[in-house]
Amino acid sequence: WCWRNRGVRRDQHEVELTVAPEVVAGLALEGKLVTADALHCQRAFCQQIRAAGGHYLIIVKENQPTLYRDIGLLFNEPPEDEVFATAEVRDRHGDRREVRRIWTSTALRGYLDWPGVEQVCKIERLSVRKDKETRQVRYAITDLGSDVGPEYLQRHVRGHWGIENRLHYVRDVTFGEDASQVRKDSAPEVMAALRNVVLAILRRAGWANVAAALRHNGWKQHTALQLLGISTG
Repeated sequence: WCWRNRGVRRDQHEVELTVAPEVVAGLALEGKLVTADALHCQRAFCQQIRAAGGHYLIIVKENQPTLYRDIGLLFNEPPEDEVFATAEVRDRHGDRREVRRIWTSTALRGYLDWPGVEQVCKIERLSVRKDKETRQVRYAITDLGSDVGPEYLQRHVRGHWGIENRLHYVRDVTFGEDASQVRKDSAPEVMAALRNVVLAILRRAGWANVAAALRHNGWKQHTALQLLGISTG
């Protein structure tokens, strides 16, 4: 289950931190893995997931400075006897080549002050396009033990980012969310909720291309009403 932090603006992240636990509280998490970005790297949130019988895999950034520093130190200056578990995936998309690598370790288990953490991860994405190289490195934590290998963790990290990227594009490009001038009071939350409703309706109706769906229903208004279960007779 992927929790993402889109839908409100940066100045309303405190709202998102309240909403996420409320949403998770209503889910059946027994045996499920919850993936989330760094905004939700919070002790209470991880503990809530574990108390519900679930597991977490969460990105770590500078908003948790001690945790971020400790993980970075392990991977950048590892002990001489430390051996990381690793996995690598290579892809090609047109003229863009990508290499995704992950390193995992249980060395900080019992050291980090974090609910149930078992493994820490270093995740690297290397992209080469037209001789231009882009490299991204992120860290992550999970309460899954060493019996869960790096290939499994990498697959779920990539799946989370895939959801993020797809939704970011739809919101930013198709709905023009970042360019929106609606910023006063609770209006941004209301607009985000409306976008979520529209996306859910279109996805449920089988539309993969949201932009095409908006054009189609904009030209034929009766079809938009039909999506809502309203007949114009």
